[in-house]
This record gives sequence, structure tokens and C-alpha cells, in this order.
Amino acid sequence: MATHTLDFERPLLELERQIEEMKRVASDTAVDVSKELTALERKLAELREEIYKSLTPMQRVQVARHPKRPYTLDYVNTVFTDFVELHGDRLFRDDPALVGGWARLDGMTVMLIGHQKGRDTKENLYRNFGMAHPEGYRKALRLMHLAEKFGAPVITLVDTPGAYPGLGAEERGQAEAIARNLVDMATLRTPIITAVIGEGGSGGALAVGLADRVLMFENSVYSVISPEGCAAILWKDASQRERAAEALKITADDLLELSVIDEIIPEPPGGAHADPEAAAQALGEALRRQLRQLRKTKLEKLLKRREEKYLSMGALSEK
Repeated sequence: MATHTLDFERPLLELERQIEEMKRVASDTAVDVSKELTALERKLAELREEIYKSLTPMQRVQVARHPKRPYTLDYVNTVFTDFVELHGDRLFRDDPALVGGWARLDGMTVMLIGHQKGRDTKENLYRNFGMAHPEGYRKALRLMHLAEKFGAPVITLVDTPGAYPGLGAEERGQAEAIARNLVDMATLRTPIITAVIGEGGSGGALAVGLADRVLMFENSVYSVISPEGCAAILWKDASQRERAAEALKITADDLLELSVIDEIIPEPPGGAHADPEAAAQALGEALRRQLRQLRKTKLEKLLKRREEKYLSMGALSEK
């Protein structure tokens, strides 16, 4: 049973409790409750599907931030093999908020880079809640150029509230590091695939998210600012976050319609945190398919398409 329950999941929790209680009674008394149990489990599955089909944008933000949601290092163990982590930007230090290194995807060598949050307070402090410093983005860029040198595709997994806005990060050139990544990724001479696996927050996400193919999990979000931050700026009231989330168009459906992303990866009923293995299977399948397509494309054509993809974003057309 989930230890962290979102508000809209509470009806599910009650049914889960009933199922657990029925199982306990059956084991203690040897009473046959299989029919009742089957009916309750069917009801639970139907209710879960119904709830997750009609989530509001702000509820999707809550799912994207769920502490049990799989992170980059979880997918390292389920989607990829032979991961060898590489550290440091060769300028200042290593940044644990962004992890990266060589890995294999179905036997193919790739450079894997992704944000990493923590599961508890101690780990979150170590990982800085997945918010990278400039050295994190510089490390990512170093690894991308290494992949380019060896002709290996780059895969990035995005899950961050945003780039760290602290004094030290700004002193060491946070904006420059993000801008440099965008410039170099635009012309990187190897295929790039990005998957937003949780939160895609502002420049912190985009700094490793400029790619030939951008994928998003069904319940992930991608935005220039958090709904709370937007509400605080526009309406001076963070409680207006529902209104902000709706206006920001941060869901996968919205962004696919706007051609900001290329594909939505379906999640298991109840979200990726409810069935991490099924989520990993869906992610792996999508990455393998996109990578096969990109590897068939000649490099010059790939770069031209990447350029056209980003130049066409935000273009206004009048009917």
C-alpha cells in the first residue's frame, strides 16, 4: 500500500484498506472471500483508471512530483545495462543533481544523462532536490561532447524543479552554462533523445532537453515556471496555482498539440509510481524505437531537421 497518498487518491486508499482487511480475515479464518475480493479489486482498478483519466493540470504536477516516482538512477537499473558513471566538469566539482555516464540500451552504447532527486531528506540535500548548479550542466556538456567524439547517441532524462538559483550558482555562471548547453546541443553531431520523466522545470530542464526527439511521460509536466511561482508573480497569491497550471499549458497533451514535444509515453494505471516496472518497459520501448529511427537518418539531415524543429516553435500562422 502506498505510504504517500495524494488528495485525489483517497477514494483508492479506502478500497485498498478494504481489500487488505478482507485478505487478513481470509488468512485468519480460512473463509472463502475470493468472489468479494475479485469484485473489490475490479472496482479499485476501474476507479483508478477513471481518476487518472480526468486529472487536472495541477493534479498532474502532483503526480510528477510524487516521491515514489522512478528517478533517473531507477531507470538506469531497469531500462539500461552496463552503466558507468562519469564525474565532474573538469572546472570546479562534481554535481550529484545531474548524473551521467556510458550505458547500453539493447546492446547499443549511449551516453545517458539525467537529473536525480533524493528519496529522503539526507539524499535530497546531497542531490540538491534535483536542481543542478552550473558545474552540473558543464559536466553534462562535457559528456555530450565525449559521446559526439565516439559517435554515440545522447539520451537525457529530465526531472527537475529548475536550475538552482542560489548565490554560488549565479556567481559561477548559471545562465551562461545553460546558454552554452543550448548552443552546443543545437549543433551536436550525434542523435539526441530527451524524455521528461517527472518535472521539466524551466531552463534547468531545457539545458539538457534540446533534442531531435522530445518525449514526455503521460503524467509529467514541462514548463517555464512552476504553477506556484507563476501564481505568486501574476496574482500575488500562490493559492491560484490551479489557475496558473491551466494557463501555462504544462501537460503532455498540451505540449504535443503545440508541437513542443514529439511523443507521449503512456503510464500504467495510477501513474509511474504505482507500477515502476511497467513505466520502465514503456520508456525503454519508446527510446529504442526513436533511436532506431534517428540512426537511419544521415547526420547532416538530422542537424537540419533539429534546426527546423526549434525554429518552427512559436511560429504564428493566421487562417
